[in-house]
Amino acid sequence: MITEEQQELVAAVRGAVARSGGPTVGREALESELGYDAALWRTLCEQVGVAALAIPEEFGGFGASVVESLLVVGELGRSLAGVPMLGSAVLGTQAVLLSGDSEACERLLPDVAEGAGTLAVCWAGTDGWDSFGVRADGETLSGTAHYVLDAANATTLIVVTESGLFEVDPAATGVERRPSATMDPTRKLGEITFTNVTGRRLGTGDPAPIIARLREIAWAALAAEQVGAAEQCLEMTVEYAKSRVQFGRPIGSFQALKHRMADMYVLVESAKSTSYAATFAVGTGSPSAAEDVWVARRHCSETYSTVAAEMVQLHGGIAITWEHDAHLHFKRAHGDALLFGKPRHRPLPQSA
Repeated sequence: MITEEQQELVAAVRGAVARSGGPTVGREALESELGYDAALWRTLCEQVGVAALAIPEEFGGFGASVVESLLVVGELGRSLAGVPMLGSAVLGTQAVLLSGDSEACERLLPDVAEGAGTLAVCWAGTDGWDSFGVRADGETLSGTAHYVLDAANATTLIVVTESGLFEVDPAATGVERRPSATMDPTRKLGEITFTNVTGRRLGTGDPAPIIARLREIAWAALAAEQVGAAEQCLEMTVEYAKSRVQFGRPIGSFQALKHRMADMYVLVESAKSTSYAATFAVGTGSPSAAEDVWVARRHCSETYSTVAAEMVQLHGGIAITWEHDAHLHFKRAHGDALLFGKPRHRPLPQSA
């Protein structure tokens, strides 16, 4: 379903992650201020060019598409790498591009493409992404954005409000950044408070379709990440079942466990299909994008949560130790299920 070039891109990302100490990258980085392996991010940007994929050539990028970016997000999901791919290179980049503000694109995106700068999208209110944490009075911004990805070290803030998108310098007077306590240690989130901060409006178009499109991209990206992580959970479980011996036999030889792993496999493969459908629908601007993304968001969330829970069960006591990766996937699965909001009403299919 993906081209040979896209397969090579995914393989390059997997190789870079493996060289940095996969399958779960940089546990020591979890306790750092960044929360991710900075050396890995530099490698991904300089040698693979992941941050430049969806940025047009005139703004310093490779001129590929959001499809390639989402394939990278899916591969990074396998290792739980908390690098600024999802928050900055996908969500932040797409927010700037969707604004249609050429001057802002020329100024911001070359640094993002090189990996020298990162963008943090400030959106959610206290109840999540169905409300806006920040309000705009003209170009003056006030309020608190919650659950912000890459909040701690972003070089530019992109603030999503009901009246439009704004660019803010994080060093501006009235901006306060704080880390958020989260269940998932592999993904750092933060709160950013704006107190009468002057922002620069991005674009002049109707913000409603921009925000709707941005949510579709976010959900499609998250579905890709969940599938990549679920695949890793399945592979780890199968490998463990082959090596763990009980009653003189590998536990994977017991029929009851075979059935459970077969069910995991079916879930992962069906989720992969829905994720690919959402990725390509979003990438091509298909009329079915809203429907495909809705399906992927629900199915991939349920799949990852189920497969992560089964991995814990089938690994036994070792899965609940800090040294094993199972609990990290379990926590990421529950965090991802709520990230960018939960889908509620199924979108109506568009007529031909």
